[in-house]
Amino acid sequence: MKKITALLLTMSLTMVPCSLAMAEDAETEAVETEAAAEDDVKSEGVMTHEEYVAAELDSEVVIEAYVQAKQSWWEDQATVYAQDKDGAYFLYNMACSEEDYEKLVPGTKIKVTGFKQEWSGEVEIADATFEIEEGEYIAPVLDVTDLLGTDELIEHQNEFVSFKGMTVEASDNDGEEAPFLYNWDGSGQDGDDLYFNVSLNGETYTFTVESYLCDNTTDVYAAVKNLAIGDVIDMEGFLYWYEGVNPHITAVTAAE
Repeated sequence: MKKITALLLTMSLTMVPCSLAMAEDAETEAVETEAAAEDDVKSEGVMTHEEYVAAELDSEVVIEAYVQAKQSWWEDQATVYAQDKDGAYFLYNMACSEEDYEKLVPGTKIKVTGFKQEWSGEVEIADATFEIEEGEYIAPVLDVTDLLGTDELIEHQNEFVSFKGMTVEASDNDGEEAPFLYNWDGSGQDGDDLYFNVSLNGETYTFTVESYLCDNTTDVYAAVKNLAIGDVIDMEGFLYWYEGVNPHITAVTAAE
């Protein structure tokens, strides 16, 4: 489900389109910036990812990371996926002008000060401010297929990940079988989030195309709408969490 009030459901957000080309570009850029990330040293007073993970909820945190994707902007607040070579961060409603939002292209290094919070299992940085720094890094996609159903998976929360060879399962759409739903309960329409079930080794998981991240003009949105029950697919996206694993998918292709 969206973490959003009823009022915000009526608002128009600035979104960043997704496409299958996005994954290909990210892979190329990851190779080019991997060496730079290995030399990345945190500034004085900045936490390592390990220190961030160990920090208490509601405590102030200071991190340096690199923008991987922008989810939305509204009323001088931005929601952003960020990552460094050791882990990832979800920056929720970070203070950000529209002008600065345009500068947050994938790879941009930022220093973020905010408060570590948790919502339904999703750990995030909220009430944050940021500044842009010198540096660039695009994280390589990490295949976490084999980690599904394990305690280790959550250690990669918010990272850019892939899932391979998963089977589309039926969703219940008011008593009818469907390959996907508009919203978690089928109550939505074109342009809303897409929810779909996929299985691996007898276990079924619910994945999402978050419409603020990838709207209904994107390749991934169209790909999910064209799924059929029984299709075997590969996917990429960000390892979001909602009462368990609930990835925000940015690319879907037929399994190789």
